[in-house]
Parts: sequence; structure tokens; C-alpha cells
Amino acid sequence: MKKGINKWSFPGGTPIADCLGIAKRAGYDGIELTLDESGELGLQATEKDARAIAAQAEAAGVEICGLATGLYWSNGMTSESAAVRARAMDICRKQLELAAAFGVDTILVVPGAVGVAFIPDFEVVDYEYAYDRALDAISRLADDARAAGVNIGLENVWNKFLLSPLELRGFIDAVNSPYVGAYFDVGNVLATGYPEQWVRILGKRIKKVHVKDYRLEAGGLHGFVDLLAGDVDFPAVMNALEAVGYDGYLIAEMGTYKHDPYQMVYNTSLAMDRILEGRRG
Repeated sequence: MKKGINKWSFPGGTPIADCLGIAKRAGYDGIELTLDESGELGLQATEKDARAIAAQAEAAGVEICGLATGLYWSNGMTSESAAVRARAMDICRKQLELAAAFGVDTILVVPGAVGVAFIPDFEVVDYEYAYDRALDAISRLADDARAAGVNIGLENVWNKFLLSPLELRGFIDAVNSPYVGAYFDVGNVLATGYPEQWVRILGKRIKKVHVKDYRLEAGGLHGFVDLLAGDVDFPAVMNALEAVGYDGYLIAEMGTYKHDPYQMVYNTSLAMDRILEGRRG
């Protein structure tokens, strides 16, 4: 397996070129970029822009290993608004376009939400309607994914939706496309389940993996802690990933430190080496 780092793990506004340099010095194989509303890699970005960034990454010796976005929190495929749902699908298509230009095999997609406790006044949607809307959207986007040659990876997040590995497995199987799978986040499930069980149940449907750690005693958003400082049983997770044949990237998605934000990138790299110990080569 290879180790990657998500761009959100760097202070906001850090140029991509700087992130690439730091990631290389910290020992990462790849970086997961993020699509924003505007800026260096915003919705206005073209395939030409993506190829230029890919050239920067190649020169730095760092692979672009994924493309995430936070835009689905305000543009949900499950929204009551048809216009919002359409924009969410357009965002996904933009991700697919840019990912193809980057040479990335999988994009991270949040398929909607029933509700989100940590976002004030978030639109609450009836679960049954949310499921039907998300299934319709992802099923249609599967054709775009096939055309782009890029997988859609559905991330398990705190969205009160697709709450168990059985349900996420069933949703993916209902879409019935080899271009749609799971973008499995290890830390996100610990509050309500066991990540090693999710891995076993999702199996070959896992396209990409996010790693975070979580301390159950703290709870809430404050429960997310440095890798190896929480309650994730990483040996069990790694054994499960190996058992299902996953050999792709592990991508750290971390918060920054308050007073020395870049140090987190280096500390996480060392922790990932420990997690991957004996499996790199």
C-alpha cells in the first residue's frame, strides 16, 4: 500500500506547489487534492489547468492520488430542491473531468444527507426520499464515470445516511456499476461501529481509503485525534484490508495543529509508517 495526505491537512490557502513540496519532504507517495468553489483548483478550472498541476506533481515526485471536495455539504444530491440536486451532479461531473486530466482513478463523493448535526440549520430530508434521490443521481452519474474512466467513491460521513456497512453495500450493489464503490473512511465509523467489519463487508467495493483516528471518550468532532492516539484498531483494519485484497492508497485526512500546523503532516507520516510497517516495498 502507499500513503497519501489530503490537502485539507494543510493550512487553508496553502498553494498546491507548497503542499507538494512538504508532502514529498514528509515522505508521502501521493496527495489528495480538493475541488473548491473558486481559487487555484476551483469549479472554473479547466483540463489544461489540471494538466499543469499534474506536471507540478510529477516534477515534485508526488502522485495525485485522489480528488475530494467539500462542496456537497451545501450542494446535496438529496436536497428538496431540484436545482440544488442538479448542481451537485454538475460538481460530480467536474470532479470526473478534472480527475481524468490528473490521471486519478477515483473521486470522493458524498451522496447526500438526511441531516448533519455539526452544520447549523442544515436541511433535514426524509430518509426514504434521500435514498431514492441519491440512488437516482449516482446511477445516472455512473455513466459519466464510465465515460471518464474514473471511479465514484462514496464516502461514509456523519450525514445520518447509509448508516451501516450492509446498507452502503446494498446501495452500491443497487447502482450496479463497476465505476461506483466506497471511499471508506476508517475514523468516521468508530463512533457507531467497527471499521474492520465495514472493510470485510464492503470488500472489493472499496475503491479508496481515508485514515483518521477517533477517541470514543471525547466524542463529537473533538474525538478526532492524531493517528495512533485514538481507539481505531489499526492492526485489525490492516488485516481486514489485506484479507479483501485492497492494495491501494491510505490517505490521511487530518486537521492542522494550532501553533505549528505543518508539523501535523510530518507526525502523520511517521504514524502511517508505523501502521504500514512490514507492508511497504
